[in-house]
Amino acid sequence: MKVVSDRSSVVSGQYGFEKLIVWQKAMDFCEAVYKTTNNFPKEELFGLTSQIRRASYSMPLNIAEGSASKSKREFKYFLTIALRSQYECVTLLKLSLRLKILDKTNYQELFYKCDEIGRLLNALIKSQTENR
Repeated sequence: MKVVSDRSSVVSGQYGFEKLIVWQKAMDFCEAVYKTTNNFPKEELFGLTSQIRRASYSMPLNIAEGSASKSKREFKYFLTIALRSQYECVTLLKLSLRLKILDKTNYQELFYKCDEIGRLLNALIKSQTENR
């Protein structure tokens, strides 16, 4: 599994977590969520909009925070929190589709990105367990 990327479109930073593909994809997803939720009904600003935004930025935040861990066990803990936020995003996306706040095309685009992050997080969590 490829964990890091040499994406030329990403400005090279000084932090190791910025090289993690899962962090990059989580940032892309978070950006897409913010852009999409700009079109959510105003009455959902403090409800669904706020909740899905918080869950989406929780993923890259926990990946970044966990990368500073001194042990694999601690890093795995933060990755697990990021995975829980990913599950939350999946549920909120499904709810948004059911409430017809998201159309099927936008739902599928966001769901695919979110699902990919979940698969990457699961693989990274597994690697932290296997390589003790």
